[in-house]
Amino acid sequence: MQVPALSISRRTRNTPFSRRVHAAGVKAYTVYNHMLLPTVFSSVEEDYHHLKSKVQVWDVSCERQVELWGPDAARLVQMLTPRDLSNMVEGQCYYTPMVDETGGMLNDPVTTKLAEDKFWVSVADSDLLFWIKGLAHALRLEVDVDEPDVSPLAIQGPRAEELVARVFGEKIRSIRFFRYDYVDFQGHRLVLARSGYSKQDGFELYVDGSHLGEPIWDTLMTAGEDLDVRAGCPNLIERIEGQLLSYGNDMTRNNTPHECGLGRFCQTQQAIGCIGRDALLRVAVEGPVRQIRSLAIDGDPVPSCDDLWPVIAGGKQVGTVSSAAYSPDFRTNVAIGMVRMTHWDDGTKVQVDTPHGMRSATVWETAFINRVG
Repeated sequence: MQVPALSISRRTRNTPFSRRVHAAGVKAYTVYNHMLLPTVFSSVEEDYHHLKSKVQVWDVSCERQVELWGPDAARLVQMLTPRDLSNMVEGQCYYTPMVDETGGMLNDPVTTKLAEDKFWVSVADSDLLFWIKGLAHALRLEVDVDEPDVSPLAIQGPRAEELVARVFGEKIRSIRFFRYDYVDFQGHRLVLARSGYSKQDGFELYVDGSHLGEPIWDTLMTAGEDLDVRAGCPNLIERIEGQLLSYGNDMTRNNTPHECGLGRFCQTQQAIGCIGRDALLRVAVEGPVRQIRSLAIDGDPVPSCDDLWPVIAGGKQVGTVSSAAYSPDFRTNVAIGMVRMTHWDDGTKVQVDTPHGMRSATVWETAFINRVG
């Protein structure tokens, strides 16, 4: 059967790195925030092994920035999230679940504080820009909300620090997790954060100006040649092992942060002004009745999810699997799913109705990479 092609137009935007990604032999894309996001280079499994042992450069320009700049910027960004931002200082990046008035998840971006009156919100796949612009307009806030010409480039893997130090200097080694510093590239001052959508350590460089895309890409590739640097992308297997959630796949507006296991990022009582505060305070008291869990699915490799798979126990549905893949390192099918409280305890046995038939599975409370033994 012929695989359908993806028609590209101005509605599906290229990135500052698209020509280099194409030259590196990308085999598949998805569309994310109206942009092309690579998903496979060699194969999902080969890319996985390389990511966990070497270093990769990822075009994640699709993580678009929403810039809030003006006297009411701090007030507006606190309206968006139940995470208390009152103690956030310049140089910090916060993972910030963002919710609507019902407490439903709208996005789970990283928010970077550039100044007392300036923030970048690095969004997952949704049109969060319009929600933020609508709030600013409706409430007549003194703040500019726009999408700047800023394209993140991720450097991920065990050798990422060595590569980044070669290009930007030894001082980058002192950047702590979810902190950033400024680095220079050809006279341009850029934000470099220790962060990224993998558990392998690494950095995200916020390339401020599309014209810098290819020069930066080429510089990293040349500097890392002996490190076996390659073009890469977020890896399905590795993210499931680390229980890194994908907005739109593992969680939607129908889920609260507490259902998504993100309660530790919600200081709702202190987050004065958060639009979903009242709704989430009720949830915090009552507690969720379902929550994200990892699952180990027995048997031969299953396909990746393109729909929700029912989780069954005692003949009744008790949850859904939203992401799945076979893990070579754990030698089982790894998965992420939303499971009811009656069956979410560690070690609970369930069944998953996969496209390859019913499979036995075990619920794990923590991510696969946090398991011992």
